[in-house]
Amino acid sequence: MHKLSRRSLAAVLRSGGSRYRTTAAPNSTFLISQVGENESKNRWLSVLAAGSHGLPDFTKESYLNDGLARRFESTAAASDTPSPPAEKYEYQAEVSRLMDLIVNSLYSNKEVFLRELISNASDALDKLRFLSVTEPELLKEAAELDIRIQTDKDNGIITITDTGIGMTKQELVDCLGTIAQSGTAKFLKALKDSKDAGGDNNLIGQFGVGFYSAFLVADKVAVSTKSPKSDKQYVWEGEANASSYIVREETDTSALLPRGTRLTLYLKHDEKGFAHPERIQKLIKNYSQFVSFPIYTWQEKGYTKEVEVEEDPAEAKTDGQEEKTEKKKKTKTVIEKYWDWEQSNETKPLWGEVEFRSILYVPAVSSTGKDDIANPKTKNIRLYVKRVFISDDFDGELFPRYLSFIKGVVDSNDLPLNVSREILQESRIVRIMRKRLVRKAFDMILGISMSDNREDYEKFWDNFGKHLKLGCIEDRENHKRLAPLLRFYSSQSDDVMISLDEYVENMKPEQKDIYFIAADSVSSAMNTPFLEKLIEKDLEVLLLVDPIDEIAVQNLKSYKDKSFVDISKEDLDLGDKNEEKEKEIKQEFGATCDWIKKRLGDKVASVQISNRLSSSPCVLASGKFGWSANMERLMKSQNMGDTASLEFMKGRRVFEINPGHPIIQNLNAACRANPNNEEALRAIDLLYDAALVTSGFTPENPAQLGGKIYEMMNSALAGKWSVPAAEIQHEQPLAAESTPEQQHTNPETYEAEVVEPVAAGSQKQ
Repeated sequence: MHKLSRRSLAAVLRSGGSRYRTTAAPNSTFLISQVGENESKNRWLSVLAAGSHGLPDFTKESYLNDGLARRFESTAAASDTPSPPAEKYEYQAEVSRLMDLIVNSLYSNKEVFLRELISNASDALDKLRFLSVTEPELLKEAAELDIRIQTDKDNGIITITDTGIGMTKQELVDCLGTIAQSGTAKFLKALKDSKDAGGDNNLIGQFGVGFYSAFLVADKVAVSTKSPKSDKQYVWEGEANASSYIVREETDTSALLPRGTRLTLYLKHDEKGFAHPERIQKLIKNYSQFVSFPIYTWQEKGYTKEVEVEEDPAEAKTDGQEEKTEKKKKTKTVIEKYWDWEQSNETKPLWGEVEFRSILYVPAVSSTGKDDIANPKTKNIRLYVKRVFISDDFDGELFPRYLSFIKGVVDSNDLPLNVSREILQESRIVRIMRKRLVRKAFDMILGISMSDNREDYEKFWDNFGKHLKLGCIEDRENHKRLAPLLRFYSSQSDDVMISLDEYVENMKPEQKDIYFIAADSVSSAMNTPFLEKLIEKDLEVLLLVDPIDEIAVQNLKSYKDKSFVDISKEDLDLGDKNEEKEKEIKQEFGATCDWIKKRLGDKVASVQISNRLSSSPCVLASGKFGWSANMERLMKSQNMGDTASLEFMKGRRVFEINPGHPIIQNLNAACRANPNNEEALRAIDLLYDAALVTSGFTPENPAQLGGKIYEMMNSALAGKWSVPAAEIQHEQPLAAESTPEQQHTNPETYEAEVVEPVAAGSQKQ
């Protein structure tokens, strides 16, 4: 069931629906001028043979009275004019061979004839649209660019009409009867070469042979066409298996076109099933759904209306009394049929309509230096339009800046030749080109990474690895393509970089996350206390030693459903929790944690029992949502760092202690015995400062930390190597007053006296 259009409904209501049930003259064609508010457009409506459908009666009176349209009718004088004689032409031999090839062997599926003819009509419309840019007068006869198809299923006739560029008489002869313009000779030669080479012979659509596919289903084809370059309309008529065709001038004024081409196919007896409107619509949706011009088909529609129903005499009252109230009339709903145009290709394609060619390659080394990853204007990509150079100055429009190291050329026929940088930024075609170029670049880099020679990708990564890490930050859409290309050192491979795929393959069965630690070097990362328990459990940890690594990994968030986890952050879960044991430890060291927190005050957010330490007494973990020690170091090094944000992000630190370490056990005993002991409190301060350094943080006052270390060393070393007080002798007399016995019994003193400065410095007179 179809809804009736407003224009059609108004006409139906005025005429009572009668003209939608009256048939028109056979094979007559009408030009309907559609007039509305602020618009005036020409529209073609074709009517099939009488008796085949319920068609509208386009009478002059009804449309003139309604103000909707007018009918162009032939006059008596025109009908009396003698028709010019038809001219007969012989097909060239190549065309005859081609028609025989098409009908008998080329097409395996006959229904593609409609696809080919619609494509030809679309090409004619495209050509007109192109020419109208410089010659707008070409559109004055009929502004609408569309394709209309109607059928006569009783007589087996299909009519395809387009408002395209049309053809002159000479073009009819050249395109449909000879090989001068159709490219048939090239097609036959290519087909022969393809067969000789044993290749694919599916060359349809490449050499303009689509028109002859009409003879797959038709015995006779008539082409009526009107070109804006000609004052006359001409008709081409040809039959299947014939060696000739005729060309004549169109004299029937009812069949005249303002512009364009009408193909009339007289179907073979066993192919008349193609003339059903439903089948035509199905073929359009299957083959030509995404043609850029609207395709209309002549379809039967209907609308509902209420009609009165005569009362059944048996139901009338027999008492003879008149009704005091007026009786409501009975009605029923009926469907009125009518015929109208319906667009069959309203769905728009999801993919982009753009075609371009490109050559991309990765240079052996970076020409701008390994650290120059933020330079967007490398002029490495040159854009051409129809082989005419346009620009190589892009700021990320055609190629993202993190892939700026890739060099190449791009040539497209779909961009306007007067393209400028400003227009390029807004072009939808450029966005599509960028997406495809990026995809192609990733395929190329992935091919390098899968090379049998591992050194190939190692060399690439050494030169351009930072660019891909920058891509993890800037291009979220391509994370799945970027992640497999990344390389990192790890706790189990500190000399050779590994991929994330290799890490995942080496994961323990019970391991749920990808662990990483960020530091300034591999050596620092390998000696951090955060690694102790993970190495003990044989869990691999990625070592992020490049300044951009940590930000890149945080932007990835996960890989193959494995989340990235920073082992320097609080609440690290290694999957080995023992709640009963943890409860016992907290009861034993809970008071000590509170005591240490009270001493450190706001320096730490909390003091907790650590599950990541095995040999170190303590560690300083970062807050879950704050900066790590490595990130804090990097942010401090920025010239324009915001001190307020630095204080906010580094504010939360968790002091974790190892209950199995002797230092912590001694402090636990001190807490129980004398929590106010100054020596124990100073030990807490020194323990915190040491944790700052070993955890990767920078002490706020290095001189103060040095003073604490010296003080602690002095306490620890006092009297350890010095002579006991009881053995220290009193001060000895001068050397001149010493006796020989004393010098003999005390040789050290004697020698000291010999080298006394006074004696050594004296000179003899």
